Amino acid sequence: MSEPVRFAEAVEEEQESPPLEVGDVTVRYGDTVAVSSASFQAYAGEFIAVTGHSGAGKSSLLWAIAGAVPCTGTIRLGDEAVGDRTRATQLGITVIPQGSALALLLTAQENVELPLIAVGAKAHEARRRAHDALRSVGLEESGSHLAEELSGGQQQRVAVARGLAQHARVLLADEPTSELDHDNRERVLALLRAEAERGAIVIMATHDPEAAARADGEIRLDDGRAETVRLP
Repeated sequence: MSEPVRFAEAVEEEQESPPLEVGDVTVRYGDTVAVSSASFQAYAGEFIAVTGHSGAGKSSLLWAIAGAVPCTGTIRLGDEAVGDRTRATQLGITVIPQGSALALLLTAQENVELPLIAVGAKAHEARRRAHDALRSVGLEESGSHLAEELSGGQQQRVAVARGLAQHARVLLADEPTSELDHDNRERVLALLRAEAERGAIVIMATHDPEAAARADGEIRLDDGRAETVRLP
C-alpha cells in the first residue's frame, strides 16, 4: 500500500481526485437502518446530488463517506480505503455540514483558517485561502465578525467557505443551500460546480429539486435505499 497522503500536501498540489467507490454501504443506529446497501461510483469533475425526504438517510450516507459514522461495506478513494475520519481527512475528503457547525466565539476568518492550520497549512497560506474563500461567498467584509454575530444564512456561507478553502478531492455538502436566499443559493451552487471543474468530486445532499437539477447526476434515497435517478 502506498504511503499515506498528508492532506496539507494534497491540497497544495491541487491533485485531481481519483475515483470514489461506495460499495454496499449500510449505516445502522441500533435497530434503525439509516442507509441500506448503497452502491455507486463518482469521478473527478462530477457534481452529484443525493436526494430524498427528511430522514431518508442523506446525511448518514455523506458522513459515512467522510469516515465519521460506522458502516459496513466498502468506501475507497482510488486504491485507498477511507476508514475513519482521520484517514478520510488525509485523503482530502471534506464535509460542509448541515447547520454550519461553527465555533460561535471565533470570527468568521478564524473558523475558516483554523481547520487549515490543523492539517499543516502555514499561517500565511491559511489566512490567504480563508480570505479568498470568504470573498467567494460574499463575506469579505465579515471576516472579523464573531460567528455568533452573523445571521443563519451568513453562518451557512462561512461553513461553505470553510469547505472551499480546503481544496478537497471529495467535497461533501450537506444541505448547503437550505438557509440561503435565492441569490446566495445560486452563488453557492456555482461555487460547488467550480469545485467539480477544478477536479474534485462534489456530492451534495439536498431536498431542493431545483438545486438537485443543477447537478450532473442524482442518487435518490428512499428509507435508506439508494436508486440512481440520473447518471453524469
